[in-house]
Amino acid sequence: MYRKLDEILVSLRPQMVETLKRWVAIPSVKGEKTEGAPYGVEIRRCLDQALKDCADLGFEVENIGNHAGHADFGKGDDYEALAILAHLDVVPVGEGWTREPFNPVVEDGIMYGRGTSDDKGPAVAALYAMKAVKDLGIPLKRKVRLILGCDEESGWEDMRYYAQHATLPRSGFSPDADYPVINIEKGGMHISIEAELPTEGLQVLSFNTGERPNVVPGSAKAKIQDGADLLQKVDELSKKYGWKVSAQEEDGCVHIQTTGIPGHAAYPEATLNAIGMMLVILRDLGATGSLATLANTLGITYHGENMNASVEDGQSGKLTCNIGIIRVENNKLYALLDLRTPVLANHQEIFKAISASMPDCNLTLVSSRPPHVVPESSELVQKLLDAYHEVTGNEKKALAIGGGTYAKVLEEGVAFGASFPGDPEVAHQADEHIRLESLYKSMKIFALAIIKLCGQNEN
Repeated sequence: MYRKLDEILVSLRPQMVETLKRWVAIPSVKGEKTEGAPYGVEIRRCLDQALKDCADLGFEVENIGNHAGHADFGKGDDYEALAILAHLDVVPVGEGWTREPFNPVVEDGIMYGRGTSDDKGPAVAALYAMKAVKDLGIPLKRKVRLILGCDEESGWEDMRYYAQHATLPRSGFSPDADYPVINIEKGGMHISIEAELPTEGLQVLSFNTGERPNVVPGSAKAKIQDGADLLQKVDELSKKYGWKVSAQEEDGCVHIQTTGIPGHAAYPEATLNAIGMMLVILRDLGATGSLATLANTLGITYHGENMNASVEDGQSGKLTCNIGIIRVENNKLYALLDLRTPVLANHQEIFKAISASMPDCNLTLVSSRPPHVVPESSELVQKLLDAYHEVTGNEKKALAIGGGTYAKVLEEGVAFGASFPGDPEVAHQADEHIRLESLYKSMKIFALAIIKLCGQNEN
C-alpha cells in the first residue's frame, strides 16, 4: 500500500507546486472590511481560489460566510471528523526582501514568497495529502475536513464565526508550527501601554513602528528635535552596541533608523527588535519619562527580566515578551506588548508585576488566553508521532511552544509540522521561503496520519 502511496504522492508534486504558486501570488494581508469580504478583498480572493482548487481536486467544499471555508473527504459525522486547520491570511510584507514577496519563484529547490511557510505551503501539502489518500482508495471510518481560515494572523474572528455557523470537529491538527508534535501551546496576553511624554529632555516628534503585535519588527524610524552633536552621538551608540543605526538631519530634525532582525513574537531569541533598539538609543540620547521607562524595562530583552515577569515552568519553558507596535506623536505614547506565558503562569499576577515596573505608564490587559494542553498519551498525539517517525526516522516526542495555532479552537487539537527540527525560522521574516523537498515529506507524513487516524483497517 505504501509503495502505491509513494507513487501517487510523487505524481502530485508538480500540481501541488503550481497550486502553491497561485495561492502565494495573492497578497492576502488583512485589509479593509467590505461587503462580502470581512478581512479585505485580497483574502476573499485567496479563499475563493483555494476553495476552487479544492473542488477541482474532487472535494466537497463550503464557504462559511467568507470568513473561512472547508473541503471534506469521506463520510461521517462532522463533529467526529479529523480536522486539519490551516490559514490563508499572511502578515504584512515588511522590509528587507530581496525578492518579490507575491511573485513566488523557485530557486535551488526553494520557493520564496510571503506565506510559503506560514501557512499556505503546509495547507497545500495537507490538501494534496488528502488527494493522495483519496486516489489510493482507502476506505475511511471518519471524515477528513481541511478548514482554511482567513484571520489567524490578527484576531481569530474567522474561527469564532466558523464555530457559530458550521460544525467544528472535536479533534485534529494544525500544520502551522513544528514537528514532531506540539501538544502544549502557551497562554497569551496582549497589554497596551499609554503615557504622556515629558516636555523636558530629548523631544521625540514621531516614532511609529509595527503593524501586528505578534511580529518582531526589523526596522524602526524616529524623528527627534535637532540638538548638538546628535549625529555623532548616534554613531557612537551604534558602535557601542554593535547595532545598525543611522541618522541624518532633515528639515531641522534628526531622523534615526534602527535595523534589527524581524521574526515571530513567539521566538524572539532568533530576532533583534528594532523598536527595542530605538528605545535604548533614544534613552541614551536623553529621552526621559515613559520612553526611558520602556527602554529600561523592555529594551532588548525577551523574557520579562526587567519587568519582574520572568517566569517559567518545566512543562512549557519561559515567558516571552515582544513589543510589536509603538506610536509616538503629539507628546503621547501608545505601545502594544505580546506575551506568551507558561502553562502554570497567573496572568493577573504577571499584569500586576509589569504595571508596577512602569509606574509612569497606564497599562491595560487587552486580552488573555489560557494555555492549551493535550495529553501526550492520547491516540491523536501517538498516531501523529508514528506517522512522523515512519517517514523521518526521527525521535518521537511531544513539544511545547509559545506560538498559538488554530489547534486551540479544538477540544483535542495539536500542532503538527510543517517545520522540521533544524529548519531556520522564516515565518514573518523577509524572504520567507520553504524547501520543496520538505513539503513533499510533509505530504507523506500528513497522508500517513490521515490513514492511521481515519483508515478503517487502522487500530
